[in-house]
Amino acid sequence: MPGGSVTSVSAANDVERIEAPITWKAYFMCAFAAFGGIYFGYDSGYINGVKGMAYFIHQQTGKPYPTTDAEKATFALESWRDSLITSILSAGTFFGAIIAGDLADQIGRKLTIIAGCCVFSIGVILQTASAGLGLIVAGRLVAGFGVGFVSAIIILYMSECSPRKIRGAIVSGYQFAITIGLLLASCVDYATQNRTDSGSYRIPIAIQLLWAIILGVGIAFLPESPRYLVKRGRLDKAANVLGRLRGQPVESDYVQHELAEIVANHEHELSVVPQDTYWSSWTNCFKGSLSNSSSNLRRTILGTSMQMMQQWTGVNFIFYFGTTFFNGLGTIKNPFLISLVTTLVNVCSTPISFWTIERFGRRPLLIWGALGMLICEFLVAIMGTAAPTNDNVTRAMIAFICIYIFFFASTWGPGAWVVIGEVFPLPIRSRGVALSTSSNWLWNCIITVITPYLVGPDKGNLGPKVFFLWGALCTACFVYAYFLVPETKGLSLEQVDRMLEETTPRNSSKWRAHTTFASEMGMTEKGVLAPEIVNPKAESHMGGGV
Repeated sequence: MPGGSVTSVSAANDVERIEAPITWKAYFMCAFAAFGGIYFGYDSGYINGVKGMAYFIHQQTGKPYPTTDAEKATFALESWRDSLITSILSAGTFFGAIIAGDLADQIGRKLTIIAGCCVFSIGVILQTASAGLGLIVAGRLVAGFGVGFVSAIIILYMSECSPRKIRGAIVSGYQFAITIGLLLASCVDYATQNRTDSGSYRIPIAIQLLWAIILGVGIAFLPESPRYLVKRGRLDKAANVLGRLRGQPVESDYVQHELAEIVANHEHELSVVPQDTYWSSWTNCFKGSLSNSSSNLRRTILGTSMQMMQQWTGVNFIFYFGTTFFNGLGTIKNPFLISLVTTLVNVCSTPISFWTIERFGRRPLLIWGALGMLICEFLVAIMGTAAPTNDNVTRAMIAFICIYIFFFASTWGPGAWVVIGEVFPLPIRSRGVALSTSSNWLWNCIITVITPYLVGPDKGNLGPKVFFLWGALCTACFVYAYFLVPETKGLSLEQVDRMLEETTPRNSSKWRAHTTFASEMGMTEKGVLAPEIVNPKAESHMGGGV
């Protein structure tokens, strides 16, 4: 029987009784998963400093160590080499995220994350052993697959396990962990930059193994996602996990009512878009009309474009190429230190979103965040173009870059991850989040490939003018957020489904839940979910066994 030992599930008509009160246990269990952001952030950030290290440049290019100012100005990786080393990670994460969408539905969210840690560790070992271009590129590609696994499924796991009233804050913790990883990478790079041996780059690379071990071992002790267990028809285990996550006995009305709502919503979605085969599980992500805001197609476009827009903000230009950019300005004595400062601003600004994303909502943060960023970016571009060699202007540019990072870290940084974890229905959620995350990495890859050609001294050499591009793209983010992003604050994942069916993005903040899926799909006179809903032939929806 798909429901295991569960033969009846108590249900509720009250929209406020579909989830238990929040406990500290729920906070800690869900928040630990956010640790995955540290190795994502560290792996993305360490390469920024390594590419500026004299030993690494000398080893990769064969250029002699510079002794004059003229030699120092040209002592850098060639644009093609810089582009390849940086972007190859994103290529791996793109494919890793898509593969993870499959694995998460077959072997579970937890095991997919653990598998990602193992693959990532292999990539780190290859990079640490490298002494030339080939092995470090291969290592970053392999590590990218592991990062793709984790970056996609951690968001999915946290969204499915977190209580609705703090889901935004919990998932924002993932972005905070990313900033911590970036900061740790900057600190380690700063500490090893002047070494004249391979330890200068091998130490920052090897430290990544620690993050993979902590996450892989720690996540093994956490429960599986209850929504994944419902999707697989294992309702008895889903009930036990919900009780563990909510700090309630399995027989509690809160646990029973939440389980009933998840089950009823899942059956409702399957009745709308059946999922019969493996291929249909992917093609269902693209079914429906563009004019229907609740269609799977619109949700997939929303998720993938949201992550594209996050990359369009241009913030990774600072975190990937900041050291070489500041060095190229010619008026900064220690570009490593400035990069460390910008990373510190990123870390200190992100926790603000823990409160604001639940107080004001996702939509206002994304709209006002985009406005703040575009203003800062255009100011940096104008000042840098008008007086590129003026020390006071350079200081002002750095100040506005820090303000720009503040706006990103407190709005679009966490906001984009929160939204993609909320807008997909359960039958396509793992694949929808995977596609959205892969979009992030695809655009990350595109940007890291082209940026060295835009700002490299041997190529476009745009310098501060590149901020005109980022400012224009942030203007697009502003328009996008206003017209297309719905408000999901305070809603369960099942209520988000109903909200998208009944309203538009611009009016979504006014929507209120008025019924439960359990009451609509069928309840008996005794207040329990109808037997045909509790024990359907779940495997017929899955196209095979586990």
